[in-house]
Amino acid sequence: MTHPTTFLVSPAPLRRRTPRGSRGRRLAVAAAAIVLLAGCGGYDDTTVPEAQPASPAPAAPNTLEPCDNDGTEVRSYEPDADETDNDEVVAIRERGKLVAGVAADTLLLGARNQAENQIQGFDIDMVYAIADAIFPEEGREALDARNRVDLKVITAAQRIPLLQDGTIDIVARNMTVNCSRWQQIAFSEIYYNAGQKVLVGVDSGISTIADLAGKRICAPAGTTSIENIQVLAPEAIPVTSTDNSACMVLFQNGDADGVSTDDTVLAGLAAQDPYATVLKTDFLTKEPYGIGVNQDNVGLVQLINRVLEDMRRDGRWKASYDRWLEPELQVEGKQPPPRYGR
Repeated sequence: MTHPTTFLVSPAPLRRRTPRGSRGRRLAVAAAAIVLLAGCGGYDDTTVPEAQPASPAPAAPNTLEPCDNDGTEVRSYEPDADETDNDEVVAIRERGKLVAGVAADTLLLGARNQAENQIQGFDIDMVYAIADAIFPEEGREALDARNRVDLKVITAAQRIPLLQDGTIDIVARNMTVNCSRWQQIAFSEIYYNAGQKVLVGVDSGISTIADLAGKRICAPAGTTSIENIQVLAPEAIPVTSTDNSACMVLFQNGDADGVSTDDTVLAGLAAQDPYATVLKTDFLTKEPYGIGVNQDNVGLVQLINRVLEDMRRDGRWKASYDRWLEPELQVEGKQPPPRYGR
């Protein structure tokens, strides 16, 4: 059964980066095809802008409240016995759709399968699991809960504003949980622990973080990745673009020397480009992923946390990890233990 999906932006297939030989010759690269799908559910068609270097997004306010002592981890809301009948969840059920902000250009996490015309990936599995809990089957006439999901393709910079104004119910888009963001929205418990790394060309001569000095390193605007690279590789030249795929286009066109973001994202990018490699360094930072929710919708957060615990017990989380991430990351998946206390 196909899942109805609303696309705001359709991702461009990544172009193969041409190797640079010792005599300086460069093979031509094919132009990236951009497919625009008609938006539905109240959205106009959206064209994909040309990737342009931009000023780094301003950092969010720095605060350690209500974080743990190291300032990097936060606690979420413990599930409640009545979370399936709280006002926020009932409102979604009565509307008939769970509206989720997702990526469609991030292979392994959220990317459009051209053949099936569906967005698929690890993050998308989280969305459908949440929908299953909001719209439980009730007899033969019940609709498949996956038909009750409206996927909105958004950029990283849109995640918090669209949650705050109520355009979307949740964000499942490899979103890092940190102290500053907790001041703006709410999060589920951590569902995956990623870490930031750097992708470069196989013939670049870059093998360490120190080698990034003077190199143009791209990360999407509005992300922690661009902020981190400025701190951890201060001699690198930060470049921002609209999204990870746009950064990859800059890299393939020679307008950036590398891309820095989560290891999960870079694994998907490298899998599509034989001339790209992810530096074999330790994580630059810890990037714990959480499902983003409007700050006022505590009941929805509690339901999501219940879903994540159910996925731990029944093996759905592990099955999703093994399908999407394990083949590329080559690391056994372990769902993080919950941390409550808000």
